[in-house]
Amino acid sequence: MPLAVKKRAATRAEAAALASDVRLRIIRLTQGRAMTNKELAAALGKDPATTLHHVRKLVDTGFLVEQPPRRGTRGSREKPYLGTQLSITLSFDENEERAAVSEAALGAFLGEVADLGVGAADLTRVVFQLPAEQTEELLNRLHAVLADYVDLPYDPSAERLAIFLASYRSA
Repeated sequence: MPLAVKKRAATRAEAAALASDVRLRIIRLTQGRAMTNKELAAALGKDPATTLHHVRKLVDTGFLVEQPPRRGTRGSREKPYLGTQLSITLSFDENEERAAVSEAALGAFLGEVADLGVGAADLTRVVFQLPAEQTEELLNRLHAVLADYVDLPYDPSAERLAIFLASYRSA
């Protein structure tokens, strides 16, 4: 169940761009702060050429925008990129696209927690056995709370917080 934010259907190219845990991590890293390909590669522990491939895909699909060039520490010209938050305004109508993006989101979450160490994450797992209408009410309320915070303006002095909400119905 998606957040209660006004969304439009993702294009195939947008869905494909979001079906990568590396690209989702790049989007998160560049929210509110421009980073160069070199900075992104270092933050992700990836080769700069691989990172540049992902950055170009994100620029081509509108998830990143190139910022004015700046001078690096040795005087070289660097291109910083800034996230656009486009990813939170999209919906995925096709099950295949939704599954690919969900898998990438889980991979991005697990990668970020692995980088920090599992002890840095506040993890809670709860299993409910509720009637269908209460299950829907619970999920709607959780998504409504998160939606209240999605569109808040970026505050560079604020602490970054990532929340990964997953629910599934089991037998």
